[in-house]
Amino acid sequence: MAVDHEKIQQAVRMILEAVGEDPDREGLIETPARVARMYEEIFQGMFIDPTEYFKVIFSEQHEELVLVKDIPFYSTCEHHLVPFFGTAHVAYIPKGGRVVGLSKLARALEAVCRRPQLQERITSVVANSIMDELQPYGVAVVVEAEHMCMTMRGVKKPGSKTVTSAVRGCFEKDAAARAEVFSLMKD
Repeated sequence: MAVDHEKIQQAVRMILEAVGEDPDREGLIETPARVARMYEEIFQGMFIDPTEYFKVIFSEQHEELVLVKDIPFYSTCEHHLVPFFGTAHVAYIPKGGRVVGLSKLARALEAVCRRPQLQERITSVVANSIMDELQPYGVAVVVEAEHMCMTMRGVKKPGSKTVTSAVRGCFEKDAAARAEVFSLMKD
């Protein structure tokens, strides 16, 4: 399915009119088309299954922690359609020599973020996708983000961060392993 540019343009024009703007004034004439192109870009993850990034597996006898941290991301709050952004830390312990290219962890995160979203869902979908496809000993995902719906409107608390985590497998069952991975994510 493709993004319906015409429908987005009509909706943006109606929003501009509803807030008292003139959508035909010079600075706004192209805004509906620009917003349609932007939505196509920022919501391109709607059409991507994040597990697809874990289909190519490499055989490497490494059964210890793999951690990619401080992965920047941008997403859009599904409640207010405003941005939230931050960093994610993704870790797994491979089992049976099943490793994936490091960039695939970031690509899967990106696919999940590029849709109207909740931070909690991003965290669990990324963890579940890795667990389901790679079948590792364990997965840990931590997402830290600033939500514009909290900073520019509503409670107006700029700089506040929301932290979510998802642990699967050995990280769920073993408190020492969980503490170790969380410690490495903070360093």
